Amino acid sequence: MHQPLPDASIDRAPIPFGEFVALAAALMALTALGIDSMLPALPAIGDSLGVVSPNDRQFVITSFLIGFAVAQLAHGPLSDRFGRRPILGVALLIAVATNLLAAVAGSFELLLIARFMSGMAVAGARVVTVAMVRDCFAGRPMARVMSLVFVVFMAAPVLAPAFGQIVLMFAPWRWIFVGIATVAGMVLAWFWLRMPETLAVEKRNTLNPLHILRGFREVTRDRMAMGYMLGATLLQGGLFGFINSIQQIMADIFGVPHLLTIVFACVAGTMAVANFMNSRAVMRFGTRLISHSALTGLIVIAAIHLGVALADAESLPLFILLQALLMGCFGLAASNFSAMAMENMGRIAGLASSFQGFVSTLGGALLGAAIGQAYDGTTVPLYGGFVVCGIIAFIIVAIAERGRMFRPH
Repeated sequence: MHQPLPDASIDRAPIPFGEFVALAAALMALTALGIDSMLPALPAIGDSLGVVSPNDRQFVITSFLIGFAVAQLAHGPLSDRFGRRPILGVALLIAVATNLLAAVAGSFELLLIARFMSGMAVAGARVVTVAMVRDCFAGRPMARVMSLVFVVFMAAPVLAPAFGQIVLMFAPWRWIFVGIATVAGMVLAWFWLRMPETLAVEKRNTLNPLHILRGFREVTRDRMAMGYMLGATLLQGGLFGFINSIQQIMADIFGVPHLLTIVFACVAGTMAVANFMNSRAVMRFGTRLISHSALTGLIVIAAIHLGVALADAESLPLFILLQALLMGCFGLAASNFSAMAMENMGRIAGLASSFQGFVSTLGGALLGAAIGQAYDGTTVPLYGGFVVCGIIAFIIVAIAERGRMFRPH
């Protein structure tokens, strides 16, 4: 049951296709659960642990993201050496333990340490999942699989804030972490019982530091891998800026903090719709035409929303509409960017996935933190950040493509 897949299995799932997509989505959803379920609890966490500044509460999110970014450098090479199953299994065990530590943290500093460690553990789910998909699929089939994964995965940001809000209705914020630990344990059991090893023994790499450095250098020397990795980094910066700011936006600007979960679900839901559309369209139109068009749409919508904010014409319905459209464009661009960044990386899939994940998450976390810390009671910093990140991403992708944008292949 747990023998590695033979070479002939490329573009074929090792377990029933629907279950493969669902399990990959569940593994990647642990990241969204670890981030988004915190949003309704930030004020309660701040009050309980003596955090005075509302902007400082955002570090509950940022500390997780930085740990998530840094650890990806290790998970990829380790999974390329020892296989996908053992590395992911240990990572999920640590995720359970660190969330339980967060649940009993008696200070804000200890909570941030636990969150950092939890992010490091959950990074294994991101890196190893992408590597497993790349072990089994390549090119447009991989883009299709990743889009389907994102369709299911996007249920997490839709439901995670509601999960946090429901917990707060019946128990203190600490039980949110107990719930996350429980979900991580359930996903671990599913993965361990059902998913075979996808990396054949003869394809495993050594942990020789020189080999790892050569692999990282191979990624940096590949124009497409670098271009789309940096493009994804900038898009992540806008996304994390939104996540950092949304609780304060709902409370301060619109005065409806109780509607956070509903608004977040409406906005995040368009990403799921976009990824479902992408899974159907990518085989026909190709990753480039779809992602380049989506990136253009993101820039235009963000610019319109920035104009609304500067004109002090922000309203809750308009905010939801424009942000939902923007996140739909984000979903179309991000899933294809990830697939294209990995297109030439099959030989070092785990290592490449870890390096790209490290750069895009750490860069995105830092950009998002800067956008979040710039929050001034308006949405101007958020949409100014989206516009700048989107334009720079477009320029970088255009350079990677040598100006040949919007190609239907």
